[in-house]
Amino acid sequence: MKHPFPAVVNPEIVEAVLSEQGNKDLGKATIREVVNIVNKIEERSPIQFIRMEMGVPSLPPSKVGVNAEIEALKQGVASKYPMLEGIKPFKQQASRFAKAFMDIDVPPESCIPTVGSMQASYALFMAVANLNTKKNTILFIDPGFPVQKIQLDVLGIQYETFDVFEYRGAKLRDKLESYLLKGNIAGIVYSNPNNPTWICFHEDELETIGRLAEQYDTIIIEDLAYFGMDFRQDISTPFQAPFQPTVAKYTSNYAILISSSKAFSYAGQRLGTLCISHELFKTYFESLKIRFGEGNFGQVIVGRLLYSLSAGASHSAQYAIAAIYKAACDGSYNYLEEVKEYGIRARLMKELFIKYGFSIIYNKDIDEPIADGFYFTISYPGMMGGELLKKLLYFGISGIALTNTGSKIQGLRACVSQTEQSRFGELEKRLQMFQQSC
Repeated sequence: MKHPFPAVVNPEIVEAVLSEQGNKDLGKATIREVVNIVNKIEERSPIQFIRMEMGVPSLPPSKVGVNAEIEALKQGVASKYPMLEGIKPFKQQASRFAKAFMDIDVPPESCIPTVGSMQASYALFMAVANLNTKKNTILFIDPGFPVQKIQLDVLGIQYETFDVFEYRGAKLRDKLESYLLKGNIAGIVYSNPNNPTWICFHEDELETIGRLAEQYDTIIIEDLAYFGMDFRQDISTPFQAPFQPTVAKYTSNYAILISSSKAFSYAGQRLGTLCISHELFKTYFESLKIRFGEGNFGQVIVGRLLYSLSAGASHSAQYAIAAIYKAACDGSYNYLEEVKEYGIRARLMKELFIKYGFSIIYNKDIDEPIADGFYFTISYPGMMGGELLKKLLYFGISGIALTNTGSKIQGLRACVSQTEQSRFGELEKRLQMFQQSC
């Protein structure tokens, strides 16, 4: 049967794979489901996709970390269980990193290694949802990382969401408070820079979030997976402004997730950092005592939840990240210089998509252009997100639908990490063919 438009990938292959997946609405497909679909198409086709569906670092891992981890392995740490709370060098350097690049005081005791930031959020959700029997719901300031909602579904914890696009600046307070007034919000989650839109909250917005957290006794889970990667400002000089913006300046009800995956290109070792405010870490909750047999928040996180989930995080990788933190704080290693490539790719890729009829959906950060970073968002006239993704598959291009991120706008999230500049000519040809087919 003749296909209605010329395609880069054999249409029969695309259709066969989609059929095998049950012809699922791609607007609802998870990141890993899209990864699986594209993998299967590539297995049967000679065409290599322009892969924009998953945030996989494509830059070499930090040599500082690699060398430190190799040395730790040579010293025999692979045969030893790490302490649940983390090794001392990691905790000390994580605390120092928080001061150097966020200008906040988080004692080493409250800095905990986790098996990626996802384990940290999973443990936090369990704890935060059990602090108060009247507060059983997590609020997402969306768009956001879709897997965190899957975690809540797995845990059976309720959540609410709203798309922040129309509620930036002064509008944010009333919108947030409309949820907090219900009395059931245990925690608030957001990422900054934002995955997928790459908007970055301004200081007045973070102050609003922090003050409301204090007023309504709500815990803020601040996801800094893309630490310092708003390239409009350079935070790479330790102990000197500007710093990574954080809600920790305005509330003690916070837990911060720091990923090693993107900023340090250390994704494979699954080692994240959880920084909990000293006040929250030491707070006793009777409801936690009833639920987990331990009432102290920090002890529940470490001694109950992380213990039961994995009994510690990679021993050797802790030495790697400790070394990266130390070198960054000493000023001998500018980790952000290595990842600026993502900003360059984003700027050039956005230009190509716009040239061939696409629009950048989240294109403003209140009153200034959106930053160029790890992600951007695209739409095409007359197409729903799932429909657009499906058609792009025929042209060897992938992404994920924005509906999965909590966005109210139809379109796709595009990740720049797996597309090197050497493939931009190929991307342009495919986008041109796509436009001609519409």
